[in-house]
Amino acid sequence: MSNHPVNLALRFALELAGLGAMGYWGLTEHEGITRWLLGLGLPLVAAVLWGTFRVPNDPRDAPIAVPGAVRLLLEAAFFGGAVLLLALADQPRAATIMGVIVVLHYVASYDRIRWLLSQR
Repeated sequence: MSNHPVNLALRFALELAGLGAMGYWGLTEHEGITRWLLGLGLPLVAAVLWGTFRVPNDPRDAPIAVPGAVRLLLEAAFFGGAVLLLALADQPRAATIMGVIVVLHYVASYDRIRWLLSQR
C-alpha cells in the first residue's frame, strides 16, 4: 500500500506541508532578522536533513545510511515538529488536520513501517 501512487502523492504533499508549516511558524512568530532566518532557514535545514538519511537497501541516493528505526524517528520528528509548530503559530485547526492526515498516511503505510523496522 505504501507504494500506491495516491499514497506517494499524499506523502509528498505532507512533506511540502511540513516545510510550509515550519516556514509559516518562523515568519509569523518572530520579528526582524530572526523571522527570516527561521522562516527560510528552518525549512531549508529540514529539507536537507530529510534528503540526507536513508535506510540500507533503499533505492534513494541519500548519502548516509541509518537503521530503519532511526529513519522512522526522523520522520516522526519532521511531521510531529511541523504539527507542533502549526499549533504554536495559533493554527490549531491546521495542526489537527495535518496531524490526522499524517497518522492516516502511516496507518496506510503499515507495510513500509514494518520494512523500515526490519532494516538494521
